[in-house]
Amino acid sequence: MSRTMPITEDLLAYISRVGVREHPALARCRKETAALPNAQMQIGPDQGALMALLARLLGAQRYLEIGTFTGYSALAVALALPASGRAVCCDISEQYTSKARPYWREAGVESKIDLRIGPAAETLEAMIAAREPAFDFAFIDADKTGYDVYYECVLKLLRPGGLVALDNMLWSGAVADPRDTSPDTAALRALNEKIHRDERVDMALIPVGDGVMLARKR
Repeated sequence: MSRTMPITEDLLAYISRVGVREHPALARCRKETAALPNAQMQIGPDQGALMALLARLLGAQRYLEIGTFTGYSALAVALALPASGRAVCCDISEQYTSKARPYWREAGVESKIDLRIGPAAETLEAMIAAREPAFDFAFIDADKTGYDVYYECVLKLLRPGGLVALDNMLWSGAVADPRDTSPDTAALRALNEKIHRDERVDMALIPVGDGVMLARKR
């Protein structure tokens, strides 16, 4: 029998307490980012824990991120990578990513992270043209109307068996409301349908955070 539960603030606090092992630098990043404009762009600790676990399950050596903000997701995964691991993080904002480096340095993973500033589509196309080594794991959490382009680029950069996670794919439930035709909602809704039909990947859409689409490259 299927069962659902209401997501309350008390339940979220409980998950953060017993469902996550949060490094002190991650906790500080999360708490300090909460005071910034656009703080809602940061993933939650439950999602960070899931991504770190996925990285370990994949045995990931190389991680690609589109949308870094203040560095929480990059830090969560970098901590899960081996000492020889590498994270390539793409973002357009010097202002926000400059806040990420102190947390990375505090956690001892700054040397693993290659931050590339510029329009993500251009950065990804340059990586494809340069035939950079394949990635094991990727995360897309940037401008929603750009997701389809990023998804196609990431599939070219992932190894077979590699995994891409896309954030905000439920968009606070708006994707299920046909009356919402705003550009961001329409883009996410269309990409959900596309990935559902995409024979290049195995997929699952899970209600973690604001909805995470997982797609494994076949």
